[in-house]
Amino acid sequence: MELVPSGRPLAAPSRSRVGERPDFLMKSKIPGLHHVTAIASDPQRNLDFYVGVLGLRFVKRTVNFDDPGSYHFYFGDQRGTPGTILTFFPWPGARRGIRGTGQVEATAFAIPPDSVGYWLEHLKQQLVTAEKTSTRFGGEVIRLLDPDGLLIELIATNSHGKVDLWPDSPVSPEHAVRGFHSVSAALEGYERTARLLTESFGYRLVEESGNRFRFASPDDSAPGRIVDLLCQPDTATGRVAAGSVHHIAFRAKDEAEQLQWREHLVDLGYNVTPVIDRTYFHSIYFREPGGVLFEIATEPPGFTLDEKLEELGTHLRLPQWMESSRSQIENILPPIQVPGK
Repeated sequence: MELVPSGRPLAAPSRSRVGERPDFLMKSKIPGLHHVTAIASDPQRNLDFYVGVLGLRFVKRTVNFDDPGSYHFYFGDQRGTPGTILTFFPWPGARRGIRGTGQVEATAFAIPPDSVGYWLEHLKQQLVTAEKTSTRFGGEVIRLLDPDGLLIELIATNSHGKVDLWPDSPVSPEHAVRGFHSVSAALEGYERTARLLTESFGYRLVEESGNRFRFASPDDSAPGRIVDLLCQPDTATGRVAAGSVHHIAFRAKDEAEQLQWREHLVDLGYNVTPVIDRTYFHSIYFREPGGVLFEIATEPPGFTLDEKLEELGTHLRLPQWMESSRSQIENILPPIQVPGK
């Protein structure tokens, strides 16, 4: 199981003088998350939960470019808006991960403030164990586990970002999730990660309580603009496997800005991959000081690159360089049925 993705490099590294503060940092800030990628086991069970229970749209069915014999699923809003996209590598038979430091502990979606009761009843009817926990920074919180044990939170808030609700969702529009609210990263020590978020990404420390430190981008129109850092020095290191977040991706507006981020991060001493073509966006990866795998992904070209909006998720899409192997890949992949289709 490859933890740091490989793929097709698009650009060679670019370097400026070490220690020189790039001018683009004065005007370019990370607005929020692009996507979160996690590991699952059974593909059909994964589909049934995120479409049939949480009401997300199945935006794209493709394969893991580093392991084309397995799927890569994308779920999100109507068009897969950055900041709404939860993706999965479903590996049948994958062992269960262990929660701990050096990984994302919880992935949170935003829900309307008046929807907490609806979601508690809806999850009960779907036989999903969920609990309402104590209020966090003024927002009510529902915690639940997906079929592989991935910790999901639904947080009631008025300040969600702009999303394009999927009209065919089994969850009615007034209660539907509004993209990501936040991610919570469990770290042995949080200070160096906090410095990366504030001094480079442009985030601000906006709340703190106990061992939880909340950072937010200044763009209040962006879904997924919040990162919570949990300082857990007495917690063992986690193991990323089924039921764990593999990496989180932040947004860059285009390829030029992404290359500037890469140059800046290399100058700070991070081991950053070359730019990799993920078809629907371009990516760079590096590990932040606490051990979580970070990605910076471009907003374009998006998921309508190879499918019409109304057809998203309908067909298996492969990158051009894999099309010659389509028949072999389709024979390996297990059959799936999208809920409601």
